[in-house]
Amino acid sequence: MIGMARLAIAGLVAIMAMGTARAEDVLKARIGVLRLSSSAPVFIAQDKGYFRDAGLEVELKFFDAAQPIAVATTSGDVDFGVTAFTAGLYNLAGKGVLKVIGGMSREKPGYPLIGYFASNNAYAAGLKTPKDLAGKRVAVTQVGSSFHYSLGLLADKYGFKLADVKIVPLQSLSNAAAALKGETVDAALLPISTARKLMDEGGAKFLGWVGDETPWQLGAVFAAPKTLANKALVTKFLGVLAKADREYHDVILASMKDGVVPINERTKPLLEIIAKYTNLPVEQVVGNCAYVDPDGKLDVKNVDNQIKWLQEQGFADKGFDAEAIIAKEFVKAD
Repeated sequence: MIGMARLAIAGLVAIMAMGTARAEDVLKARIGVLRLSSSAPVFIAQDKGYFRDAGLEVELKFFDAAQPIAVATTSGDVDFGVTAFTAGLYNLAGKGVLKVIGGMSREKPGYPLIGYFASNNAYAAGLKTPKDLAGKRVAVTQVGSSFHYSLGLLADKYGFKLADVKIVPLQSLSNAAAALKGETVDAALLPISTARKLMDEGGAKFLGWVGDETPWQLGAVFAAPKTLANKALVTKFLGVLAKADREYHDVILASMKDGVVPINERTKPLLEIIAKYTNLPVEQVVGNCAYVDPDGKLDVKNVDNQIKWLQEQGFADKGFDAEAIIAKEFVKAD
């Protein structure tokens, strides 16, 4: 009996040891994201257990603007950032404390994401289209943000000076929306997920989509050198994202018609996941699905154009280009 008891105890110890080893094999990662459909593949991978199945224990940390995610990535508060390019992100990358490792969302015709919205008073006074933004007070999150860059592209397209637009940086999406509703600005660039409530309440007017006016590579995946040193972590993370990118593209984006995703047996499970993480009803998510390359590719040429534009405007430091900030061993170039 004593011998059998010893064997049982030894077996239990062995099982516990195996469990401990497996726990140690799990790689942990914190991901900085916004509650926007532009991060849909991240939400899908988390909710469907793809990260867990790959041996990753992932924690999502949510922010209200893109630039703080870049800062949090360099400081070590998060391991990976998934959000829009900003001047601040580029400046950090130019200093070598951040590297771009993949593409995410893009502004593309037919895929509603970021829009131009007018206050009721400004609309009544003649602000009817995006090209009418010249000379107006326009709310953005931050100077050098993706919204600011989108305005710059619009100015180039319609031949007005960006300097003629009074940029009002309000640090967060919620602040920009409140300013638009409160008539303290004439217009704002906002994700449709943020602006929809305003429009439903009669607090703003829609002018157009950035993707229809000026397509560009909006979002990326990035990490600090310390994270990149753990190649097993980065490789697994990007592998899971690639799987989710493809699923999101093939199920959601491929079914989209006139900017809206039909709700059916195939799309509903993924739409419900996006709704869960963006705090929106499914009925709103269907018209708010950002384009993501199915292979997670990065439009490197466009990234280089962004950097040059930001440098010319004085928003980004000089002395670096796209090649300098990209981790070539991980990036799939488009």
